[in-house]
Amino acid sequence: MQGVLTGFAVIAVVIGVGYLLGLRGHLGPQGREVLTKLAFHVASPALLFTTLATADLSVVFSARLLVTALSTVAVAGAFVVVGVVRGWGVGRTTIGALCSGYVNSGNLGIPIAVYVLGDASLVAPVLLFQLVLVTPVAVTILDLSRGGAGGTLWRRLLTPLRNPIALGSLAGVAVAASGLEVPDAVMDPVTLIGNMSVPAVLLAFGIGLCGSTMPLRGVERRPVLLAVALKAVGQPAVAWALASGVFGLRGPQLLDVVVTSALPAAQNLYTYASTYGVGERLARDAILVSTVVSVPVLVGVAAVLG
Repeated sequence: MQGVLTGFAVIAVVIGVGYLLGLRGHLGPQGREVLTKLAFHVASPALLFTTLATADLSVVFSARLLVTALSTVAVAGAFVVVGVVRGWGVGRTTIGALCSGYVNSGNLGIPIAVYVLGDASLVAPVLLFQLVLVTPVAVTILDLSRGGAGGTLWRRLLTPLRNPIALGSLAGVAVAASGLEVPDAVMDPVTLIGNMSVPAVLLAFGIGLCGSTMPLRGVERRPVLLAVALKAVGQPAVAWALASGVFGLRGPQLLDVVVTSALPAAQNLYTYASTYGVGERLARDAILVSTVVSVPVLVGVAAVLG
């Protein structure tokens, strides 16, 4: 259980620092906005590029990836259906769908993979799937939903190439697929910039909590409850059913896919919501509540399947 507790403790400390910064106003009234823009436009694209440029793309063809993809589509699709019926809007529904199935595979998934699963590379399938496919698709939808990619059909199709998050991901995949080795003189500064991404996101999240009302209140209560239920219970349940019943995974492989599916919603989803000015309260509350709820879920999964 050390990996679960260590991962959550690290996140809690950095978010707490962000909360104190917001409480004392050290970064000024625009501190959260600056950190969000830094993460979205500079640090996160750099992190995605360096992560994918050195990744083993062969994991794309693994059974683990299929379980991850299908479970993500299942819970995100469930949220989309409810969002359409309830009239929550394209942008808000997109953020909610992400909170339902986009797991914290980086700053929380990696330490948990090391301490619980014994191998950091086991989180690679979900990490690659989210960075290569889910992120570019989601940010493209958010771009189009706010009318930022108006004009011809050709211009709309090129929307991912104008988005820094999608561009960083696609560039990293291109380098990995080509087998090119990026010189250290280029990779080292990009890596250094990318290392700012996770702290910036967590600090911005903490600042955003300062002065905010308690979660699960107001108009976002039902979307948040739905997203948390799908993320904390629905996704790991679907992953377990697919892994054991369809793909015949057993033992450590079954534990691997269920644990990664039970990870809470990723903090960078708050960055996307803030950048596009849609579903910010939904993202903030869903991330916070799913992170708290996922602790006993992960402990239970590790105890039952471990």
